[in-house]
Amino acid sequence: MEKLHTPVLLSEVLATLEPHPGDKYLDLTAGYGGHASKILDVTQNYKDSCLVDRDEFAVSNLKQKFPHDITIMHTDFYNAVLQLFECGKTFDIILADFGVSSPQLDKEERGFSFKNEAPLDMRMDQRQKRTAADIVNHSSEKELVTILVKYGEENPGRAAMLAREIVHHRPINTTTELADLIKSKTRGHSKVHPATKAFQAIRIAVNDELGQIERTLPYLPKLLNKNGRLGIITFHSLEDRLVKDYFKTASSFGEESELTIVNKKPIIAEEQELVINPRARSAKLRVAKRN
Repeated sequence: MEKLHTPVLLSEVLATLEPHPGDKYLDLTAGYGGHASKILDVTQNYKDSCLVDRDEFAVSNLKQKFPHDITIMHTDFYNAVLQLFECGKTFDIILADFGVSSPQLDKEERGFSFKNEAPLDMRMDQRQKRTAADIVNHSSEKELVTILVKYGEENPGRAAMLAREIVHHRPINTTTELADLIKSKTRGHSKVHPATKAFQAIRIAVNDELGQIERTLPYLPKLLNKNGRLGIITFHSLEDRLVKDYFKTASSFGEESELTIVNKKPIIAEEQELVINPRARSAKLRVAKRN
């Protein structure tokens, strides 16, 4: 089970979130339980802890991996937070890892990667109706430009060109069709595949990733006990900016502040981890404590 996904910044998460026996733990993006298993090994408090994920495959694996008395929620982290808040639940440790998991990337049929041919899917929750194909084939040219610029941080001129080409070549049904089209319209050579930004943009749009984060962040201090620790791992600048700005705001009211920032600068992976897990290269961990 552990081989499914290598948790990033694991030692840093343990060092900064400081789990203690009896702590109540909430993992909002539990995935395949990499972080959760190590934290729960310390806390040994399964009945007061909760694991959340919107990926059906991940939830199935969590149910096999953890005892029956732990709460496992098959939903997105925003809806989980709402439900937990309404029930009056609080925790000593909250962790959210906003990255796409290795199994999601590696399972060709999920359509997250342009490396293999697959349907344009990209849904983290496969119960959701809207797919990447819907966005690519039914968005207006103007909407595609907005998605590519806002979520992929593409240059506006290049985004306009790509949107025009996508509309002209529709229908586009597979990952390789889209990736090859983008590559054919790209001059020069780069270590990064020219479709990388576009695929990121479409994935974020499909899963409403930034909207989910924005709506979730204000609830997190309310779910923390006094001196509770909150750790958030991000993988690109758009996510990290939202977390950084929220932490700054929530800690800026002096004695009235909900949070105190633990690490002023984000914690990144050391070279030793990058050798084992190259996908950790873009990971950033920010930690705050409930006042």
